[in-house]
Amino acid sequence: MRLRLPPWRRLGAAALRILAVWAVGTVTMLVLAGILPDFRLQSSDGDSATLIGITAAIGAGVFGLLSALVWPVLVRALLLVPALVLGLLVFFLNGSLLLLALSLIPYGHGSADPETAVVVAAVMSAASSAASTFLTVRDDGAYRRRLSRLADRDRRRANAGEGPRTPGTVFLQLDGLGHEVLREAIEPPDGSAPLMPTVAAMATGSHRLTPWRTDWSSQTGGSQLGILHGSNEDVPAFRWYEKETGEVIVSNRPTSAAELQRRAVERTGDRGLLALDGASRGNLFSGGAGQAALVLSVSVRRGRENRSRAGYFAYFSDPANATRTAVSFVAEVLREIGQSVRARLRGKGPRVGRGGLYPVVRAFATVVERDVVVAAVLGDILSGRTAVYADLVGYDEVAHHSGPRGRDIRQVLRGLDRSIALIAKVIEKAPRPYHLVLLSDHGQSHGETFESAYGLTLENLVRAGCGLPVPRKAGRTLSGGEARAAARAALHRPEECGQEPPRKPPRTAGPVVLASGNLGLVSFPDVPGRMSREQLDARHPALLRALADHQGIGFLLVRSEEHGAVVLGPGGAEHRLATGEIVGGRDPLEPFGHGAADAVRRTAGFPHAADIMVNSAVEPRTGRVHAFEEQIGSHGGLGGEQNRAFLLSPLVLSAPADGELVGAESVHRVLRRWLAEAAGSPGTSTSPPAGPLESADAALPA
Repeated sequence: MRLRLPPWRRLGAAALRILAVWAVGTVTMLVLAGILPDFRLQSSDGDSATLIGITAAIGAGVFGLLSALVWPVLVRALLLVPALVLGLLVFFLNGSLLLLALSLIPYGHGSADPETAVVVAAVMSAASSAASTFLTVRDDGAYRRRLSRLADRDRRRANAGEGPRTPGTVFLQLDGLGHEVLREAIEPPDGSAPLMPTVAAMATGSHRLTPWRTDWSSQTGGSQLGILHGSNEDVPAFRWYEKETGEVIVSNRPTSAAELQRRAVERTGDRGLLALDGASRGNLFSGGAGQAALVLSVSVRRGRENRSRAGYFAYFSDPANATRTAVSFVAEVLREIGQSVRARLRGKGPRVGRGGLYPVVRAFATVVERDVVVAAVLGDILSGRTAVYADLVGYDEVAHHSGPRGRDIRQVLRGLDRSIALIAKVIEKAPRPYHLVLLSDHGQSHGETFESAYGLTLENLVRAGCGLPVPRKAGRTLSGGEARAAARAALHRPEECGQEPPRKPPRTAGPVVLASGNLGLVSFPDVPGRMSREQLDARHPALLRALADHQGIGFLLVRSEEHGAVVLGPGGAEHRLATGEIVGGRDPLEPFGHGAADAVRRTAGFPHAADIMVNSAVEPRTGRVHAFEEQIGSHGGLGGEQNRAFLLSPLVLSAPADGELVGAESVHRVLRRWLAEAAGSPGTSTSPPAGPLESADAALPA
């Protein structure tokens, strides 16, 4: 048990820290005044060194006071501003506070140009943050109180040394990081040092690494809903069309996420994994947590605690945090631009476009969201919360555009490892022991996009197979030409002259074609309910064969009036899922490995499965697939490493499963069991050995 200092000692230590940080700010201001020509701390006639020093001290003190009092108010206002412009506003507002501080110096000797004020404010915030962190982390009580401010105030414990005896649990989701990629990051095949030393120490010491197989819909919406709420029934993809409402459900749309969570809770009769004293951070769904920040499913609510950007306030209310994250944000944008240019110059494929807003989106995912989520988790740990589930999305975002093993990925994996090291370090100072569990929701599969490989999109191929107009460029491709020719022959239409589309297209509603990685969904809105194979053949005789025989497509799932759910493959091959009978050739599901039939059979029973479910082909040796979206690292269907996620769990907890762990709902049951085990008996912290964590202090948030 730690001894508590008497009140006067704690007040004295706090006062000394304030004076030390003030002194650092004063010295920083003096140095900057000597370096920057447009920043002055003296009158044009010159002042004595003493007066300049007093001016710097007053300026630094007023700037620090304004940062403490005014900045939180400004951040409240920033909740109304789109998050992607936060980086620029941080610099502007911080510079404005410095100009205000200089104007408040009694004898008016301080001045700076606006551009220079931004630089001075950023440097001073960084210096003060470093000094404050250096002093605070060496005082356990102050350290806890500082980080506990990141948690909700009503949960702070008056006595930081007291807390529950049973362990809490932190579930940290590394979004999109597959089992094989993680293994290579902690045990490089070439024998070099691991990219993720903290995770490597865990895997070889206190934790066990277990792979698990995803559902057919291998994407965050389906996986995380199943993990947090115990049911991902009727989630056929990341996005799908619902005929009864005419709406497209998109998992990362706030209204859709809220509806999916409502359905899952209604189906299970349970609030979720985190219902008992839990916190959900940076997720699509809340898991029933009482505390949720940056959670999509609750962001549409208009409550004070659940506004869309309210989760950012606790972190950015400290200007030092805001400045540091803004600097890292700009650096990440520049890094992405440089990496994109290098990839183009090298000419190595496959590649996708990385211009437009993507550099900003990447920086937001890998810097802003990471910093905010990690800081929120630290606050939860130090306030003694029982269960925390947080999602770090940086790897998934970058891998979509750079590939699961691209050169750009190495930096992201190192950053994730530093975040894990920081969380493990803070666990050592928590008021209760904690189990730290790492997991992923899916992996990613590499490969050239469908459009890049074959010259047309899945939608164009479907429209060509239906005999509907397609863009001239798509019609000229081999795939598009074959599909259109087959459609014309099936409909007994004459040959087209040239490349012009038919003058009078069929009077039928066009299909809705959606993509979720390498999984495609085709629905016909004007036909109620799910169309049968027989209806499809009668309406569009060439469509199913045009799709099934395409070399970029692995298989189709349709519903037959005679045989039930049927998987169609090239050359007329069929896999009748109800009986397991294979007719007409090779099993279309064979290249996708064991378990594929079970995964497809389960989805076939979903009410909102599309009229035609399309899975791209997979190259069995390399696991390459063709995404129907602009992604060279993709997930959402079957094929390759996207279906192999991982669990890294403490050895003090029971093994996840006796055999293979299959499906997100199974993972939910495992995590439930672990929470019950933690609640049933006292335990010890399962943080990694101290070696890899010694440098974590430098990254501690201010």
